[in-house]
Amino acid sequence: MPTLRDLQATIESLWPAAGAESWDAVGLVSGDLDATVEHVHLAVDAVPDTAREAVSLGADLLLTHHPLLLRGVTTVAESTYKGSVLATLIRGGCALVAAHTNADVVATGTSAVLADRLGLTDQRPLGPSAGGAADSGIGRVGVLAEPMSLGALARRIVDVLPATASGVRVSGEYDRPVRTVALCAGAGDSYLGNPLVQDADVYVTSDLRHHPASEFREQAMLTDGPALIDTSHWATEWLWLDVAAAELRRAAGVRVTVSDLRTDPWDFAVLPSAPTPTTEHQHEGA
Repeated sequence: MPTLRDLQATIESLWPAAGAESWDAVGLVSGDLDATVEHVHLAVDAVPDTAREAVSLGADLLLTHHPLLLRGVTTVAESTYKGSVLATLIRGGCALVAAHTNADVVATGTSAVLADRLGLTDQRPLGPSAGGAADSGIGRVGVLAEPMSLGALARRIVDVLPATASGVRVSGEYDRPVRTVALCAGAGDSYLGNPLVQDADVYVTSDLRHHPASEFREQAMLTDGPALIDTSHWATEWLWLDVAAAELRRAAGVRVTVSDLRTDPWDFAVLPSAPTPTTEHQHEGA
């Protein structure tokens, strides 16, 4: 059976750390490099539930997309959630490794998987990966085989993604035809100004904040620019886990399982019972 050191080498071959952003914290978080690894469990997030799940399944390694220790901490006391995660894994003999932006940029990374599931062809990255292959880089842009309405594309996205409380939010006319789709799985508002995004019919990403989205929308209305679709961050990246699991099985020859736990932070949404106000319905103060 391979050791954790062997698995580290396999992970590096699949998702090279050199492809990670400079601010990222990928790689080994905890574990004994000489320990044997027979079972790897995959999840988007290292949270107490996924840590307990990995240990209960007898996994020797929990591989997550999001790093547990991306930002500095001053304590790993078990009264903190990060300390709880580490204590659970260490007591259970389960190592922890993160493959984050280095798994976003590869040819079979998070955005490529989402683009494939949406049926996009002629795919290319929004931006190249430093030192990577021509088909590696952040995000993807591609074309639909046949144009469809913005509303139909939003419905396709809902059907492709695992269910979440927030669903998808759309900025643009429901019947607007779209064919060229730019996307970035996970948080992608930093690419709103990307030329390939600006030239697309719609941009699909997650965690869109009010002001950047509002400015993008207003400019798009003036210049017939792209529509926007805002999705669950967790949901767009969860799709990648099955692809990553298959690659890891082939490369390492170990048992690999995928977590179905929903670690999206939102539990439910409350929708208005009356029609949503528009700019045509002005509020009159007392």
